[in-house]
Amino acid sequence: MVFSTRFSRRTLLKASAATAVFGGVSAPYVARAQAAEFTYKYANNLPDTHPLNLRAKEMAAAIKTETNGKFDLQIFPNNQLGSDTDMLSQIRSGGVEFFTLSGLILSTLVPAASINGIGFAFPDYDTVWKAMDGDLGGFVRGEIKKAGLEVMDKIWDNGFRQTTSSTKPINGPDDFKGFKIRVPVSPLWTSMFKAFDAAPASINFAEVYSALQTKIVEGQENPLAIISTAKLYEVQKFCSLTNHMWDGFWFLANRKAWSALPEDVRTIVAKNINAAAIKEREDTAKLNATLQQELAGKGLTFNQPTVAPFRDKLRSAGFYGEWKGKYGDQAWELLEKAVGKLS
Repeated sequence: MVFSTRFSRRTLLKASAATAVFGGVSAPYVARAQAAEFTYKYANNLPDTHPLNLRAKEMAAAIKTETNGKFDLQIFPNNQLGSDTDMLSQIRSGGVEFFTLSGLILSTLVPAASINGIGFAFPDYDTVWKAMDGDLGGFVRGEIKKAGLEVMDKIWDNGFRQTTSSTKPINGPDDFKGFKIRVPVSPLWTSMFKAFDAAPASINFAEVYSALQTKIVEGQENPLAIISTAKLYEVQKFCSLTNHMWDGFWFLANRKAWSALPEDVRTIVAKNINAAAIKEREDTAKLNATLQQELAGKGLTFNQPTVAPFRDKLRSAGFYGEWKGKYGDQAWELLEKAVGKLS
């Protein structure tokens, strides 16, 4: 299936690009099986037109076929069953059997899970997948399992975050000095932008458009899909492809429910989930490339800064040293093995 022709700006606007931004309820996709022995719920926080859900639908159908109808996966997109926090509780209690969650949010339970969000650690996707399909991802999965959850081998893509501004492009770390930027309520974001001598302001996303419009803040940072769906190009002039944070979705399973599956069914389910993750990564990369062209057509001016000066600034400001202390030597060494020396 080719996604580049399916993702118009119109379809993106009809269903938002990220859960934290938009709610909305639509009927869950259900891979129906006759007399299924196992009927499991999979909850996620993305609209049903997002690559994750399109690939999940294919995955559910393939699992049904390969298990001869024994396994019926019901998909509940777009936070239908509750917020991320609600779902994290439900996946632990068994209220849902599967859930995909950002590592930055999972870190409330598994501190190591947010390490992929360290500022300017990953210069490109090749480096991301080398780390997350390699030793760093293996370490994080081990920490997730210690917390009592099962987790699939492949992490799904949530994309890189970019910086927009109404006043100037961000070409280097000095451009952040005094820059009034909206950030989510998170120590990792606040810590990073303070290290750049910026003026980060925690503002609910529902208020971001008006805050940008009234110049309470000059800029914000988000993946391109959110910049598009929230029409931030109407109140921003520049988009700097800073790629300052990468995040993905871990595919989590309730341990008791996972253990209840026969081994042959577990093998089929895991194989199809991990294969779908690889396809979703490719889809998301294509979508981002399409969105850059569309946003440029809407008036945003794009630039691509060099990563090294940003890293140097974070290093000299003590940001990497601080977070190395929080994550521990083992996790940090695995990160640096993939991305190079940070601290």
